[in-house]
Amino acid sequence: MSHKSDIEIAREANKKPIQEIGARLEIPSESLLPYGHDKAKVSQDFIGSLGGRKDGKLILVTAINPTPAGEGKTTTTVGLGDGLNRIGKKAAICIREASLGPCFGMKGGAAGGGYAQVVPMEEMNLHFTGDFHAITSAHNLLSALIDNHIYWGNELGIDERRVTWRRVVDMNDRALRDMVTSLGGVANGFPRQTGFDITVASEVMACLCLANDLGDLQRRLGNIIVAYTRTRDPIYARDLKADGAMTVLLKDAMQPNLVQTLENNPAFVHGGPFANIAHGCNSVIATKTALKLADYVVTEAGFGADLGAEKFMNIKCRKAGLSPDAVVIVATIRALKMNGGVARKDLGPENVEAVQAGCPNLGRHIANVKSFGVPVVVAINHFVTDTEAEVDAVKAFVETQGAEAILCRHWELGSEGTEELATRVAEIADSGVSQFAPLYEDDMPLFEKIETIAKRIYHASEVLADKKIRDQLRQWEEQGYGTLPVCMAKTQYSFSTDPNLRGAPTGHGVPIREVRLSAGAGFIVAICGEIMTMPGLPRVPAAEAIMLNDAGDVEGLF
Repeated sequence: MSHKSDIEIAREANKKPIQEIGARLEIPSESLLPYGHDKAKVSQDFIGSLGGRKDGKLILVTAINPTPAGEGKTTTTVGLGDGLNRIGKKAAICIREASLGPCFGMKGGAAGGGYAQVVPMEEMNLHFTGDFHAITSAHNLLSALIDNHIYWGNELGIDERRVTWRRVVDMNDRALRDMVTSLGGVANGFPRQTGFDITVASEVMACLCLANDLGDLQRRLGNIIVAYTRTRDPIYARDLKADGAMTVLLKDAMQPNLVQTLENNPAFVHGGPFANIAHGCNSVIATKTALKLADYVVTEAGFGADLGAEKFMNIKCRKAGLSPDAVVIVATIRALKMNGGVARKDLGPENVEAVQAGCPNLGRHIANVKSFGVPVVVAINHFVTDTEAEVDAVKAFVETQGAEAILCRHWELGSEGTEELATRVAEIADSGVSQFAPLYEDDMPLFEKIETIAKRIYHASEVLADKKIRDQLRQWEEQGYGTLPVCMAKTQYSFSTDPNLRGAPTGHGVPIREVRLSAGAGFIVAICGEIMTMPGLPRVPAAEAIMLNDAGDVEGLF
């Protein structure tokens, strides 16, 4: 078996010209806007011409709660897409773009791993086609226009104490979380307290990922609430005439990116909201385009199913009129052992009891996903240290939950390692057994929506929110925003808001620290516990090991 690093495997990839990849989906080469030889954007005109075509089957890949032991959700998404193509199906995958924050922090890149990767891996994990830079620029243009409007006489009567629009940068930088701008005298404007979020948490990112076309994008951007007047009337981005210029900056970013897997199968990589602080799914336009061009589309949602899958179903599918045909929940033996209480350094030796102790975390995710009416398959992402007894323990447990677990070896073998999973997933998707429905109705009060997720998905006993937060939610309902879904900003490591509480806890409280209205994106963000919308770098950032070697190749990126 190969012990090459992901980057070495990616570098040896036998890539085909991107026009050949497009041709597999019948995208004419004139409808591809190439960025080099191995990546291209799919033109808006071509996407607009697909309207009458029948949709393929939609398959979601999600996971148990992440641990430092790794789960391999993107790797499994890629492996399943390759596996479906291997068994003769016309399949495409849809994943998110990578943020620079985790690349230089601790999570690493977002292109898969081993022999189940999307290439070009280095460009995808760095600047790619510039989409995130365009989103950052559009977001900060709006910030600049707000402060400029106030400086030149404040005709709209913005209350400087009630500017809600922060700035963004695509980097983990805790020093920017809470700050004062415009110091240094009259020429620099009026000082006010504000801060930065990471670009992936930007409402502009959410608008781009949920919009159907450029017209829809401009409407959403115009609907963003940036501030309030002294009488608490909202000020919208369109009041500042910002929506037109923001859309211009996002014109190319709105077009999905086409790349390829190591096995030369088509992959759409577009958009990248984090699932712990944003809605965690690739763009609606990429998913809908893929569904028109392929018979099977494999997509992923970030982190565990309590975050990514919940938001995929309750926000993305609800808003875009999508309906998943099957869901794959990824688990590793190592992560289940960690959920069973084993320390990271002790994960190597066989420990069937620890696997069994960690299985309730998987069991809850299975039950949660099934509660949306969608059939579930568990993919056990194989590691070399896994033993037969440990794998059998997971299979036996999953059977008691009314599902089946399939061992997958795509990391090591590519599509050969996912043939069984692909065959089963295609059977389930084709069977039409999915009866998808979101967890709550549009007209349920906002606080009850938060409670529904906390109780039914997190198995909490209560939501803890002070009067100020409840009053704020009621006020938004009175202003006509009561029908919006909620986007929970919560730690990815636990069903609770305590990142150290592994397994399947019950009876915990979910404290809501703050609520934010994303009127353009079309959801309410509920910020739970200690979660930050601007992450920090770890003690030893991955950036310290990233460099160019003597041959001019990138080292240390993973």
